[in-house]
Amino acid sequence: MSLNRHIAVIGGGLTGLSSAFHLSRRFPDAFITLFEKHHRLGGWVRSERVDVGPSQQMILEAGPRTIRPSAKSILELVHLLGLKDSLITVPRTAAAAQKKFLCIPEDGRIQPLPASISSLVMSPFRSMLLSAVLREPFRQANRAPGSTDESVDSFMTRRFGKDFARTFGSALVHGIYAADSRKLSVRAAFPLLWEAEERGWGSATLGLLRSIQEEDVAYYEMGHTPSNMNNVSVFSFRNGISTLTDALKNYLMQQPNIQILSDTSVTSLDVNETEIQINKGMLKPSHVVSTIPLPALQKLLPSLPHLTANPSSSVTLINLVFPVPPNTFHPPGFGYLIPRPQDDYSPSTPGILGVIFDSCSLSSQDTPTTNNSFTKITVMLGGPHPLTEDHTKIPVVISQLEKHFGTKLPTPVLTRTYHHDKCIPTLTPGHLDRMAELKGVLKSGVWRGRLEVIGAGVGGVSVADCVDSGKRVGSSW
Repeated sequence: MSLNRHIAVIGGGLTGLSSAFHLSRRFPDAFITLFEKHHRLGGWVRSERVDVGPSQQMILEAGPRTIRPSAKSILELVHLLGLKDSLITVPRTAAAAQKKFLCIPEDGRIQPLPASISSLVMSPFRSMLLSAVLREPFRQANRAPGSTDESVDSFMTRRFGKDFARTFGSALVHGIYAADSRKLSVRAAFPLLWEAEERGWGSATLGLLRSIQEEDVAYYEMGHTPSNMNNVSVFSFRNGISTLTDALKNYLMQQPNIQILSDTSVTSLDVNETEIQINKGMLKPSHVVSTIPLPALQKLLPSLPHLTANPSSSVTLINLVFPVPPNTFHPPGFGYLIPRPQDDYSPSTPGILGVIFDSCSLSSQDTPTTNNSFTKITVMLGGPHPLTEDHTKIPVVISQLEKHFGTKLPTPVLTRTYHHDKCIPTLTPGHLDRMAELKGVLKSGVWRGRLEVIGAGVGGVSVADCVDSGKRVGSSW
């Protein structure tokens, strides 16, 4: 691809920034233009350092906050962008790695999840877990003949039972997708489970126990960064996940062949056999990468299939900082999730999906790092819960937390509320087949492979998934 080739990247979130970064390295002679409709780049990633006392500062995250060490695409960026000294790691031996909790809606108090055989013996979930997991290998293979997908709830109900599916399956989906597990595709969201059932002759448990050989379909330039991840559970950065998006932005701004057009919406995208036009001829790129939500792309290209097939979850995040030392009113650990209520989602439920104990896992982001006298937590609400304005009022949220912790909470010294509208796509059953059909359309006809559609609405929703899709874009150009 020579200098007269021009690539347009639509969307300046994490996927768009990653795409522009990797495209600039793959095609160093091409010109790249990135469009972002907002003034700020980074999308849902947003970190803010705030003062919470005369000599105390904290990082508040409005979006994702931790990354798993298996995320090779992120480790590659850490290496290539020189972010190694900014890393903050949580060891596997830490309480935040070993201790996680559930809050059953009907009970209202948080309960620890077993992390070992000995803790399983005393766990309130002992009966449900033992019954589900020990019986699963002996259940007959029961996938419907010819089935190519199903919901997470359907899969877990088939293999582990209805109670397990509602308690653990719905809680897991709340924590990752903020969605109803009865609507989320197991094959798209948790492909390892689907593949394990096939590998285990109908048993997901046996399939997970069988070793599989991991293959990298792309080469990752990670340098010595993986050595920092030995015995690490999750990691972040000293100034939050925005460290990643800020570093990408700074890199792109320094490249002479890249222009960033913020505060610039793409209002039209037209194509014929010889030419692509953006905003009625404002730009005539040779190739286009769309990283925007699929429903937004559908407004530009209504002829493309399946762009509105999936709904999206809206999530409200509330950061709360209390004037007490960490682990004062909650046990040490990562946090807790709340399963789907037995009576289903309704406006009468509190609407809380889960709570993260930020000070327990990421206290080293706070300054000073010693003698910390504040506790930071994040409450996640919404998703499949129908929220009203009352649900997100701070006194209402705190009253619910007091029920979960079984104690009176002090008045917070700082709060931040973020309403993220339709921020996480729910990949419904059949999603992978629909995306395969979409890619087939883009490879043929007038597009002839000149448009690639990537992002959370196509692949996974994690930070690593978004960066990985940006790494692979344009590999066939």
